[in-house]
Amino acid sequence: MCDFHHDDSLPHLEADEYVLDTPFVRDFVALVRERIEGARAPKEACAAIEPFFTDLMGERGWLPDDYQRDAPSSGMGGGIGQWLLFRAADRSLCLFSLVVPPGSMTPVHDHLAWGLIGLYRGNQDEEFYRPVPGALELVRRRRLEPGDF
Repeated sequence: MCDFHHDDSLPHLEADEYVLDTPFVRDFVALVRERIEGARAPKEACAAIEPFFTDLMGERGWLPDDYQRDAPSSGMGGGIGQWLLFRAADRSLCLFSLVVPPGSMTPVHDHLAWGLIGLYRGNQDEEFYRPVPGALELVRRRRLEPGDF
């Protein structure tokens, strides 16, 4: 995920945090940083890394099973598991795995950050809404398959 949100109320790390510390993840993070360095806006940064993110979603074997499982006691509801893989010390970039168990639904939500979110395994039905006075209006639906983002 390419995230330009910065919150000064969050504690800052002294160093980058590689929870999944593998050469593959380190190389991906380095490539992303190189590509977004000169970006003037989040949308431009995300477009710059899109081809590499496509490759990431298509590459099998880099994400261990431990980061592909649900988390029944996570507190996110429905067994949804969120697994941090990488977080930059300055919180400008993070990579994580979000596991939504089969049959689970998430409420309507806003990610509150610019980013790329891809489907690594399984499928997902996605709905987009826009606020209208006193309600939400369904804008479109789409089905996601592995590799889609």
